Amino acid sequence: MATRELACLSVCTRCRPADFIGTDIERPGYRLAAALLQDSCIETMPVRLRGIHCMRQCKRPCVVALSAPKKFTLVFGDLSPDTDHPAVLALAEQYASSTDGLVPRPERPACLRASILGRIPPLDYEGELLVPKFNLP
Repeated sequence: MATRELACLSVCTRCRPADFIGTDIERPGYRLAAALLQDSCIETMPVRLRGIHCMRQCKRPCVVALSAPKKFTLVFGDLSPDTDHPAVLALAEQYASSTDGLVPRPERPACLRASILGRIPPLDYEGELLVPKFNLP
C-alpha cells in the first residue's frame, strides 16, 4: 500500500427513488451525505467530503464517487443512507491508501462489492487496461 493521500468523496445529495415524495433533506442521498459528515472518524481521514447537487445516476441511488489525482475514479450506487455510511468511509480509507485507486472487489466492504457503477481511469493512464487500437497518438 502507498502512503495515504488526500482523496475526494463526492456524494449525490439529490439521490432518491423515482417514487420519493419527501423534502430535499429527507432524500436518501442527502441523508447519506449527512451521515458521512456526522461520523466523527471522517475528521481524521485523508478524505475530503463534498456534496454534489446531482450525479445523474437516478436509476441507481444513492451514489458516491471516490477520486484523486493519478488514480482511477470509482463510482458506486444502490447504497442505503441508513446503514452503508461506515462501509463508504472504510472504502474511502482503502482508496486513499491505494496506489492507483483500484480496490479489489474481495477487499471492499460487502455492500460495495456489487454496487460499483464504474471505474474511470485518470487522464494520464498508460496501463494495461488501455486498448491501443482505439487510442490516437
